[in-house]
Amino acid sequence: MKLSTKQIAHLRGLAHSLNPVVMIGNNGLTENVVKEIELNLNAHELIKVQVAGDDREARKAMFDEVCKLTNAIAVHHIGKQLVFYRASSTIKESAKVVIPKL
Repeated sequence: MKLSTKQIAHLRGLAHSLNPVVMIGNNGLTENVVKEIELNLNAHELIKVQVAGDDREARKAMFDEVCKLTNAIAVHHIGKQLVFYRASSTIKESAKVVIPKL
């Protein structure tokens, strides 16, 4: 699924008020962290992830790696916050994230 810049901007706006649901600690992107991200993507579609550590390059690598492993869309990366989106078929219709059509 490919989103336009306006659709990504819409998702960024929705994610602004979210609290992080997954924390990536000093051990980095472990198998358990990836499972937790998968679980939360299925439950919420749009999630925010907090990353510990000050290495910007490592955070960028994690951002790309999570997208690759979970088939999620990279929405936003600012500081230690990462935002991901992936449509889920397991949540109720009323809880789905609505993305504007272009």
